Amino acid sequence: MARRRRKSNHYFTKDHENAIIKYASIDDRKIRTKLYIEFIGPAFNEMVDKIVYTYKFTNLPNIDDLRDECKIWLTTILDKYDPSKGSKAFSYFSVITKNWFIHKVKKNTSQTKREVQLENAHVNDCSNSDLVTYNDYYQKRNEQEFWQSLHFKIDSWEGENLKANERKVLEAIKILFENSEDIEIFNKKAIYLYLREITGLNTKQVVNNLNKIRIRYREFKKKWDEN
Repeated sequence: MARRRRKSNHYFTKDHENAIIKYASIDDRKIRTKLYIEFIGPAFNEMVDKIVYTYKFTNLPNIDDLRDECKIWLTTILDKYDPSKGSKAFSYFSVITKNWFIHKVKKNTSQTKREVQLENAHVNDCSNSDLVTYNDYYQKRNEQEFWQSLHFKIDSWEGENLKANERKVLEAIKILFENSEDIEIFNKKAIYLYLREITGLNTKQVVNNLNKIRIRYREFKKKWDEN
């Protein structure tokens, strides 16, 4: 009996492969957007969904949110794909997607263990001590004052001698702060994507200039903690 031929990944064809290669090799945002909408985005959607079901990642809490988060994250690393290293785009992004979800599984497992331990500790404490009430007014007030001070500090940075790209990133950060309530997926990888879209800079440029702003933030945070 003849062996059944394995089906190819019809959703990830040579056209999708070429689209990713072209995306990674150019800086034109209009062409990149067109390539992503027509080829890359649909392929990533199908690939992530299949990996989630194939490797039983559906057991993760908030899996729908995680799938969306992963798809956004993939767009932030498109620039890192290098076909000259011999790896096909499908294989490359499949492996890192699987590893991304494995990391989430490990993180969820670790968090679950901590919650169980804390719950047990709480039960033991309650059995041996009187119940107490906690007033979080001062904590909330401190947090509010911190963010207000940070906003003022960021405004003051605009008056300093910043380079063009650093100023673009700083302006983008202010936009994200002002619209934080409207951002549906608020995580580290998504923020990089937002910064890239707002500034028009590539990932490397965003990271380099964001690091400069981080230095300013650390100085501010240190003085805040000391005071």
